[in-house]
Amino acid sequence: MLKRVTLALETGAALLPQDGRIAVFDPAEPPILPGVARDRIDAISPSARLHRACAAAGIAAHTAPEGAYAAALVFAGRARPATRLRIAQAVACLSEGAPVFIDGQKTDGIEPALKDCRERIEVSDSYVKSHGRLFWFSAAPVFDDWAAIARDWPMAGRFRTAPGIFSADGIDPGSKLLAEILPPMKGAGADLGAGWGFLADAVLQSPAVTRLHLVEEDFRALEAAKENVPDPRARFHWADATAWQEPEALDFIVSNPPFHSGREASPEIGRAFIQAAARMLGRNGRFWMVANRHLPYEAALAAHFGDVREVVAQSGYKVVEASAPKSGRDARRRA
Repeated sequence: MLKRVTLALETGAALLPQDGRIAVFDPAEPPILPGVARDRIDAISPSARLHRACAAAGIAAHTAPEGAYAAALVFAGRARPATRLRIAQAVACLSEGAPVFIDGQKTDGIEPALKDCRERIEVSDSYVKSHGRLFWFSAAPVFDDWAAIARDWPMAGRFRTAPGIFSADGIDPGSKLLAEILPPMKGAGADLGAGWGFLADAVLQSPAVTRLHLVEEDFRALEAAKENVPDPRARFHWADATAWQEPEALDFIVSNPPFHSGREASPEIGRAFIQAAARMLGRNGRFWMVANRHLPYEAALAAHFGDVREVVAQSGYKVVEASAPKSGRDARRRA
């Protein structure tokens, strides 16, 4: 995405203001823009990984816009309501007439975004390159109803979700299957990639659980989880689950790990979750995971756990229990 934006700016097809801050919503990587000093750029993203990468690149990152900006760049995503919400948020942090740029791949919803915007506002121009499009318009107060999308987002039963997060429209079938299969947990544990908290809520039904760490990379999902899981035994961590580490060795870990990076299947993410779980567990700890049946996790599980069994396979999913972590920590406890 940044390559298309960079080309448009370098060739003069698109122009950014010479002064003032630029808000960049949901970039996949630190948004280094040609001709723009890094201290003028604010990345707006719910991603803990992106925030860490921006800090290393010398670019400010926030979960929401802070103050006024001279221009905004929005990267469209696959979830149409989330893209609409981002466009409304971008316009709201600009003065009327300031430039708003929208970029995305054709496979990620840029054409519907262009259609949606053209129904409300005059689009100044667009730049097509590398199976995607960058288009822009001048900010105007015509997106107020889109700004209310998050506020009006429907509940998933008794659970709050949010536009753009994983399983925003309801309970994920894999998580539901794992929750049904799990025996009562006990001791201290973690839910890696906890999302909006459905699986954690199920785990905490066991009174023998003393503490549960919900580790989630998406800030929006974690904020929803804080409302969905009010149990005082819950601890919330906005972090990359593959890098997070609790000082105590854990008794159990549950997970429904992500396996996509954008639209591309990326089993490496699930393998990293498996490795991380083995590292966090005590010698007697157990790891419970649900995954799509076709995902090749067996070699990674065998590499990091001494005992692995497939508990159930149904409806396109598999539930695996793994124990005897090979890189697990001593079962010490913090008071």
